[in-house]
Amino acid sequence: MSVIIGVDIGTSVTKAVAFDGEGRPLASATRRSHLERLPGSRVEQDLDDVVRTVAEVVRETTAALPAPPAALALTGQGDGLWLRDGQGRAVRPAISWMDGRASDRVAGWLADGTVQRVYARTGSGMFPGCHAPLLAHLQEHEPESLRGAAVAGYCVDAVAQRLTGSISVDASDATLPFLDPVTRSYAQEALAACGIESQAHLLAAPAPPGTVLRLDTQGAALLDLPVGLPLASGPYDLPACAIGSGVREVGDGLLIVGTTLACQVLTDRARTDSSAEPAGMSLCTPDPGRWLRSMPAMVGTAALEWILTLTGTATADLGALLADSTPGARGVTALPFLSDAGERAPFVDPQARGQLDGLTLAHTRADVVRAMCEAIGYAARHCLVAAGLSGTLAACGGGTRSGPWTQLFADILGREIRVPVESEVGALGAVRVARRFLGEPAGTKAQLFHTVEPGEGCREVYEDGYAAYRTALAAARTQWDGPPVRARTGASVA
Repeated sequence: MSVIIGVDIGTSVTKAVAFDGEGRPLASATRRSHLERLPGSRVEQDLDDVVRTVAEVVRETTAALPAPPAALALTGQGDGLWLRDGQGRAVRPAISWMDGRASDRVAGWLADGTVQRVYARTGSGMFPGCHAPLLAHLQEHEPESLRGAAVAGYCVDAVAQRLTGSISVDASDATLPFLDPVTRSYAQEALAACGIESQAHLLAAPAPPGTVLRLDTQGAALLDLPVGLPLASGPYDLPACAIGSGVREVGDGLLIVGTTLACQVLTDRARTDSSAEPAGMSLCTPDPGRWLRSMPAMVGTAALEWILTLTGTATADLGALLADSTPGARGVTALPFLSDAGERAPFVDPQARGQLDGLTLAHTRADVVRAMCEAIGYAARHCLVAAGLSGTLAACGGGTRSGPWTQLFADILGREIRVPVESEVGALGAVRVARRFLGEPAGTKAQLFHTVEPGEGCREVYEDGYAAYRTALAAARTQWDGPPVRARTGASVA
């Protein structure tokens, strides 16, 4: 079978991996892209810079192959707002999913019931870094950008437009927050509820499953590949990782320990209880009648990196730090909500902020680091419960490269975790989808995992710790109520 290059366009890193027909990696390349953090909780990216990283990793990976690939498969970061003109040029810097400029608007929509009304129609909540509040914000503060745009899309389809000249979007990317996941069409009532129905023309219709684009002259020259080479665009990174990690049965789940702590469960029901807390989303998959109930929390490796920097330690020290404390972190507890934009799953609160509690002079930096790692584990458990996990659980992402932290997740969740041996599961998932769309047979080689079993000695500690975490979170949410937070950063130490 043919070789296909999967390209995963992350928030700060772009990776390309060439896979053979059995899913074996043959060559790869990585480039960093620039993330601009600006005053007012703004986070932006330069589309040209992102396209540069894609071109460089594809060229480097292709150079390591005996012949050009048969196709490309794109996946990458979701949400945010990538405004382009009809030729795919950015009309303003792309707004990242981590952006917090629209936090006040989301807080207002939570208070007046707008978020709940949209959720009841689409099964998706909202957070500051998604299309609805960002479009509403630009409509008020930057209308010239909207007037100059032909499409309001996402990272993956923005890159695909530059490579193929086609305006298209995968249904998974289009899900949040306007898509009816059953009909795969936009719910006009959701747009109207947000006051942005006049911007509906900027939303590209979701591409039907099986859609394959082709490199145009410009894209072929950029990548040094033949004109007309097939390109599959999407699904974006969350469902691509689920597919690449072998999530196939209803009830099975995936934990992505990355910048986002993304928890997903495969389901055969697109809509959820409209009376439930309006958070998460029901992501369309390439399979009719199957969706991923996704709870992509804003906590993740960024929170770990923050606490390591605060304590003057590094990722390489994590195993030793976890070993130097004990389960329960000797009484130190944390809430890991360090994003400027607050939290988006399994609850939405733009004012969510982090905490460290229980500190004394007797505690060490190991206790503080373990407390944050445990808090992220409790957040993962909260998300997976909300998503309805009932089957097996896989895990991937940069955080799973730490054996001790992965063990901590298994201990807190109280269940076995399967970690794929192939680390670039997002690119692999995109390639698997591309093969289906191109009509190629699936390989026969079984996917390999290593399994992490939960320990027995700390079960009671973590059951009590999770209960205490939920109690502390409930109390904190009452404190976060009030006037919207403006451009506030960091964590409080209580």
